[in-house]
Parts: sequence; C-alpha cells; structure tokens
Amino acid sequence: MPDVSQLALYLAAAFLLAITPGPGIFYVAARTLAGGRAEGVASSLGTGLGGMVHVLAGSLGVSALVLASAELFTVLKLVGAAYLVWLGVRTVQAARRDAANVLAGGAVEPPIGPRRAFREGVIVEALNPKTAAFFLAFIPQFVDMAGSVALQFMVLGFISVLLNTLADVVVAFAASGIRDGAAARPALIKRLREASGGAMIALGIGLALAKRPA
Repeated sequence: MPDVSQLALYLAAAFLLAITPGPGIFYVAARTLAGGRAEGVASSLGTGLGGMVHVLAGSLGVSALVLASAELFTVLKLVGAAYLVWLGVRTVQAARRDAANVLAGGAVEPPIGPRRAFREGVIVEALNPKTAAFFLAFIPQFVDMAGSVALQFMVLGFISVLLNTLADVVVAFAASGIRDGAAARPALIKRLREASGGAMIALGIGLALAKRPA
C-alpha cells in the first residue's frame, strides 16, 4: 500500500475531485429535482455502485481493454448516452403530463421510486466509459508497484467512490431543499422537472461527444 504521506495526498486529491461539480453531481441534482430526496439519495447510491463496477473492471484489466478499443469505447459511450437522453426525455414528458393533469383536475403520476432510481443510477454510471478512464488515469499514480497492484487499485478506488457518493448525497439533500421550497408552486415544480430532464439530455449528448483517451 502507499505510505502515509502518499495516502494523505491521495485522500486530499480524491476529496477535491469529489466536491468538484461534474456529470455525477449534476445527474444526482437533476434526479432529485425531478423526483425528490429519496430518489436523489437512491441515485447517489446507485452511481456509487456503478462506480465500483469500473473499479473492479480496472483492477482486473477490463477497463484498459475497453479504452484500448475504439469500437468498444464508442459502443459503450453511445449506449450510455442514449440511456441518459431517454431518461431526460421521459422526465420532461412526465412533468408536462402531470402539469396538464393538474389543470384538468386529475392526479399526477406516481414517482418512479427509490428502487428504480437506484437501478437507473447504477446503469448510468456503469455505462460511462469516462469513469473508467478517470480511474485508470488517477489511481495508478498512488499505487506502490512493489505491492499487490490489483488490491491497491480496489482499495483506493473504493475510497474515491465513497467520497464521491457522500458528496452526491449532500447534493441530493441540498437539491431536495430547493424542490421542497417550490412545492407550493406547481408551475415552478414543472419548470424544475423540465430543467432536470434537459440536464440529463445534455449530459447524454456530452457523453456521446466524448473522445477516447489517447
């Protein structure tokens, strides 16, 4: 394992990266604004598990194979991008249907619920090859080559995923406060949900345009 000074440096770097706004944080915020705190927290845990998929794949050398193949990288990113865009479109459509139902005196659709939000979070993160590229670029800098490289990769990756998940949970609580504050204003809730769907679509487009690391 890395020595104490290297480990401290890794923790500091991983913490700074965890609190830096990025696609993961924006996705969790969008999910929370669209469905509430429970769905946001569930999404955070889901993306955390999806991140661990990449950590495991990286420790076994699978991620390196994917990133080395232009075809595999392209397929993975396009599938992940299409899934994000589909989630965004569905979120926008649900917001508009609910607003129309309220105006007509009907009931709104039930939320997708934490379980589904968790599953979607896992899929969104697991299908993002940019996460694999990040771990392969970041973690090896702190690995002691004299020890078990795969084990160190797993441990350091778990630490990074844990910090990212904690940051995402904090974002979920903050975003839910914004949503709760708008609860008495249906028109504002509709706009927030539409903006959330738009953010997911934008994230999907960004992923589709991502280039394979050299």
